[in-house]
Amino acid sequence: MSTLLEHPDAQALLEQTEVSPADVRSCGRQLTLFLQRYLPQFYRDEQRQHADTILRGKLTGLQRKTTEPIATQAGQKRRPLQHFVGAGQWDDAAVLKELRRHAREQLADPHAVLSLDNHGVPKQGHDSCGVARQWCGRLGKVENCQVGYFLAYAAPRGKALIDCRLYLPEDRAADNKHRHKTYVPKDVPFQEGWRLGLDLVRTSGRELPHGWVTGDDEFGRASALRCALRRDGERYVLDLPSNTLVRDLSGRRPPARPGGPERRPLFERADAWVQRQPKGRWRTFPVRAGEKGPRVVKAVQQWVQTKDEDGCVGPRERLVVIKSCEKKPRTWYTLSNAPKEVPLARVVAARGAHHGVEELFEEGNQEVGLNHYEVRSWVGWRHHMTLTLLALWFLQLQRLRLGEKKSADHGGAGAGDLHGAAGEAAAERGRNCGAGERDAAA
Repeated sequence: MSTLLEHPDAQALLEQTEVSPADVRSCGRQLTLFLQRYLPQFYRDEQRQHADTILRGKLTGLQRKTTEPIATQAGQKRRPLQHFVGAGQWDDAAVLKELRRHAREQLADPHAVLSLDNHGVPKQGHDSCGVARQWCGRLGKVENCQVGYFLAYAAPRGKALIDCRLYLPEDRAADNKHRHKTYVPKDVPFQEGWRLGLDLVRTSGRELPHGWVTGDDEFGRASALRCALRRDGERYVLDLPSNTLVRDLSGRRPPARPGGPERRPLFERADAWVQRQPKGRWRTFPVRAGEKGPRVVKAVQQWVQTKDEDGCVGPRERLVVIKSCEKKPRTWYTLSNAPKEVPLARVVAARGAHHGVEELFEEGNQEVGLNHYEVRSWVGWRHHMTLTLLALWFLQLQRLRLGEKKSADHGGAGAGDLHGAAGEAAAERGRNCGAGERDAAA
């Protein structure tokens, strides 16, 4: 069976990424060492063998990384592998807990960021657990899909997806037939997405040191989530919709409309507030290289109050508006509870780390089959995602390992500097290392 290095495009690929054949081959040895840590989390020998097969299959060049093509490539029967993923009696929570212990050893930093995000996977039919017509962020529209909520850990040395929850829409949660057919545990109730996110932060997030919690406007618009995070002592910077009503606490109120009443409103839309800000209030900040998103941004901030879902006025929060420096600038509206002693630059940097979650989803889909699955049950989704997050974590470790190796060889940036020029090259090498497992699994 041919290996990656025998492929006609292999040498050109290696030349482009400046990674040696020895680097690619070493990934196979690294995977064996990696698996030695995780396979004991599976109860029986055959489960360990199946986990080994699935993980190696996810790190090959298969176009579709579901169990059947993985089994075919490995020369094994598909049904045992399908049962292992779809209904196997093994503890995915224990595997993910070991992943978080590993991430803590490799990445732990008190200034790290916990990032919340959801990820929708389009599905045909209505038999899969939690599938319904709902918002699919990946497609940017309402579609028939499954939605999962994920927690990522982003630190100066690297990042990883560390836990996930499957979203069960309210009508699906109340449908006993659907619950029975897809084996939803009896103790799983309907929970809004922001509650799933809060649970992820309170459980898995607390296992790693961090300084911030971030999330898109699905999380930021939930005043109850922000309130809970404040009570928990968490420092957040969360996106919010541009039409959110805010009250400027500086005393600067918007001018009265021509011909309108003289009394000026206390609350106005966040985007209207931004339009009134003079250019001199905006400050420019560089964004860490190697992250998806802009390289340079401008930001303006103000202490404000907002209203909760019942119309009650909330506490003081920092409205931080961030705008990319592009021909067609993008704008992010955020709220933070960081005290005034925390520089604006740190708030902007924490928000910027959220772009890394998008990179993880992209790499997960392209490299390890995050969105490649045919399981329909609650446990099947959990098992698939656990194995996928594990494969993705292996790629992150290889990115870190090869980046440090090249930095040491060339006397470049400090070890693990994944946000500089060396880090960008390491990111490319890490992706190709994942592809390099084609010959390890062959």
